[in-house]
Amino acid sequence: MTDPNRQRDIDIPVSTYRLQFNKHFTFADATHIVGYLRRLGISHCYVSPYLKARPGSTHGYDIVDHSELNPEIGSREDFERFIAELQRNGMGLITDIVPNHMAVMGSDNIWWLDVLENGQASCYASFFDIDWCPVKKTLQDKILLPVLGDHYGNILEQRELKLAFDAGQGEFSVYYHQHRFPADPQTYLLILGSQDEQLLNYFAADDPVLLEYQTIDNSFSKLPLCTDKSEEKIEERKRDKEVFKKQLAKLCADSPALVAYIDSRVEKINRVAGEGGELHALLEQQVYRLAYWRVAGDEINYRRFFDINELAGLRIEDEKVFAATHELILSLIAEGRIQGLRIDHADGLYDPVAYYQHLNDKIAAVLNDGAGQPPIYIVAEKIVANYEYLSNNWPIHGTTGYEFANIVNGVFIDSGAEKPLTHCYARFIEYRQDFDELVYQAKRLVMTTSLASELNVLANHLGKIADASSKTRDYTLYALRNALSEVIACFPVYRTYINSYSVSKEDSQYIKWAVDQGKQRSWAADKTVFEFIRQLLLLEHNPVVADGELLRFVMKFQQYTPQVMAKGYEDTALYRYNRLISLNEVGGDPRGFGNSLNTFHHFNQSRLKKWPHTMLCLSTHDTKRSADVRARINVLTEIPQQWQEAVLRWQRLNRFRKTKMNKIVIARNDEYLFYQVLIGTWPLTHLSDAGWGDYQQRIRAYMIKAIREAKQYSSWLNPNEEYEQAVTQFVCRCLDPNVSILFLKDFTGFEKRIRKHGLYNALAQVVLLLTSPGVPDIYQGNECWQFTLVDPDNRRPVDFNKNNRILTEMETDLAKPDLDRPRFIGSLLENIEDGRIKLFVIMQTLGFRHRYAGLFKNGDYLKINVYGARADRLLAFARQDRDNFVVVVVPRLNDFNSGAEDAGTDSWLELPHKAPRRYRELFSQCRVRAEAAEDCLRLFVSEPLQLFPFAILSGVIE
Repeated sequence: MTDPNRQRDIDIPVSTYRLQFNKHFTFADATHIVGYLRRLGISHCYVSPYLKARPGSTHGYDIVDHSELNPEIGSREDFERFIAELQRNGMGLITDIVPNHMAVMGSDNIWWLDVLENGQASCYASFFDIDWCPVKKTLQDKILLPVLGDHYGNILEQRELKLAFDAGQGEFSVYYHQHRFPADPQTYLLILGSQDEQLLNYFAADDPVLLEYQTIDNSFSKLPLCTDKSEEKIEERKRDKEVFKKQLAKLCADSPALVAYIDSRVEKINRVAGEGGELHALLEQQVYRLAYWRVAGDEINYRRFFDINELAGLRIEDEKVFAATHELILSLIAEGRIQGLRIDHADGLYDPVAYYQHLNDKIAAVLNDGAGQPPIYIVAEKIVANYEYLSNNWPIHGTTGYEFANIVNGVFIDSGAEKPLTHCYARFIEYRQDFDELVYQAKRLVMTTSLASELNVLANHLGKIADASSKTRDYTLYALRNALSEVIACFPVYRTYINSYSVSKEDSQYIKWAVDQGKQRSWAADKTVFEFIRQLLLLEHNPVVADGELLRFVMKFQQYTPQVMAKGYEDTALYRYNRLISLNEVGGDPRGFGNSLNTFHHFNQSRLKKWPHTMLCLSTHDTKRSADVRARINVLTEIPQQWQEAVLRWQRLNRFRKTKMNKIVIARNDEYLFYQVLIGTWPLTHLSDAGWGDYQQRIRAYMIKAIREAKQYSSWLNPNEEYEQAVTQFVCRCLDPNVSILFLKDFTGFEKRIRKHGLYNALAQVVLLLTSPGVPDIYQGNECWQFTLVDPDNRRPVDFNKNNRILTEMETDLAKPDLDRPRFIGSLLENIEDGRIKLFVIMQTLGFRHRYAGLFKNGDYLKINVYGARADRLLAFARQDRDNFVVVVVPRLNDFNSGAEDAGTDSWLELPHKAPRRYRELFSQCRVRAEAAEDCLRLFVSEPLQLFPFAILSGVIE
């Protein structure tokens, strides 16, 4: 019998590999590459959601059924074969789960359809975060469904809404293209027309079918109302409506004449369009109101995933919702199919910390574990600002690693170039941008457009609290809404995590800062409203309002600020500020221009102390540019003057490529973005005509997405076709070898000169990823060069057959007993563009990490000082435990005069005097010896770094 107090050994991954499932990459495809991943050095497959999603989903985050696997990805048998192959290779599975939201609309989410049919009397009404009592009276007890392509009245008149009868199920629905809207069974009497004289054309007055039909009609009308929320009434309605539907279906099955009559009724209802028609009257009686999609930003009354109408927020804090959405996942954990979880969009939850704790408790229960926290490997998708710390009270292993990606990226940026690149940017676009002001305005923009309805809900809630006290009831709804928007626009982090009346020091500081900043920016005549908001957000005592009401407001506020930050900062500001786009990353901050070596070391030491097993990443399915793209763009910081000369020259060369579409040409800011995108993505090898066409299409698609996200000249809400056409034609002409001969010749010459330096940056950051404290993750395909942009570009298929072939050839070469190692790695360096060198670095380093798994899992991290001619161009640290001492050295900030290969010349490392004297370098296999100095050992790195520009030196115990 299992000891209930025993704590399991947590399966901490050595390394993970992210796979994106969809109908083009299935369980069977993943099974086929498991062996390849194991040989690469991966311990756990880390996969995108695979529960049943909307048909055609490319990502799996639009789940419609938590109780089934996605049939487009494979059957349960396919899944079991995948699991069996993982286990046969000694590997585990980390699953991405989506607790925050579900896909709605369409016709495939049975929970949502049940709510549309039964309103608050649905047993699933509490599953979704719906405001049934909005301020707008016409929406009381209704759900606004903004799905129509035009105004409701126009759609109605154009007969695009169609009533339909399912005789087999005995039910009615209204359809709009792929969307199904069930009719409230209580309103069937408006359709059935049991007293209609036309029935006598189909039946005799005493026909038993007619009499039973009239009885059914009457039965539907007596169902409990959609607003009846008592458990007794909900159960009664649920039971009786299905009984009556089955009676109607049976009657139809036995009577073709009845089906013909009902079909005639449906045809008549559909034929008469407009406000005076029966269809409009029927829709007016439903628990939903169909609306033009553009009204969503102002009036939608269900919580969404950001501003996506088709993704509705779940009330996962409700135990019934938690149980229904996690049952299958928990069973897979209990069966040993899953060894870890990634929690998507943690900041969207009502109470993230409580959710993690509840999840841990449930997992511990199914595993029959004791009090181990957490019982399996768990990471949360969470963006942490560079001045923010993840609270230690979160019962998880860490985040998915955005903060690591940004701290590493900064190491390869020359901070001394900030001033000249800022000048270059301002000169090119002909104005100066203040990023703080830009962020503020971007957040205000999304709060007045796509996220206005959520702000209205918060403001109305705030208004009710204010009205409860004689001291605050004079604050108008307008004043409260404006003050609230100012505070949110100034909020410095994604959210706070207040879930009780104990407010942390950090949360208090963020709130006070935001309120103070909002107050300073406000033009309000009465600024005391800001003090009122501050008191509420800090849960300071209010004798009039119930304490629970204050806490509920604060927790709803905390669900809103991440949406504004994500849409305003990430998806607007970062697309407007193009000074150096390698800094414009998820979790990044363009104001932080580069990181010092000490910053990197402090970050690693802190992470090892607080979150030793957090995930590390460089690229993900959500990053705006792959790590390899960022690495190439970072080189521009090392040559700011050359970059300025080049980009201004290209602007002159391409001035005639700017087609004037009604006097509209590509904006200078977008043109500046375009040139950086080319630097980061330019193909390393000659492309065929088809390959070149694909590259052009990728850049065109990216530029359109970027300008829509920026929301200056076009947007997703209001696409500006003329501007987008002008941008598209500019891109096409610049990339047409027959049109832009001079530009392409000049550009390719510039890119070729800096290419190797960018690739060295990319390799160096991979070495840091695989040796730093934490669990390194490789995003699919990134074991070779990947110069991809934001999704969907970064979710394109990976040629695993090609990568496997390269790995096999490399394994064969390395296994040769007579291998000339220096010549082999020299060949990799000489042919750096083919990508084999990156695969070599990864397979060698991950193999090393597996051999020294204990060291990398629990070993210390030591900053290593570098001295000599190029000390500031080398980053070095050591990993140490009782039995092992490993030194990692990578180059940074390439010396354009000497070349990256010479980065180690005349430089040495200062090692602890108790460190080993002799070392073997992993990549080149050369041996070096440290020399004794006064209070340390001195290890010259010129020899290993001349053979290979990166070094992992393992101490040899004498």
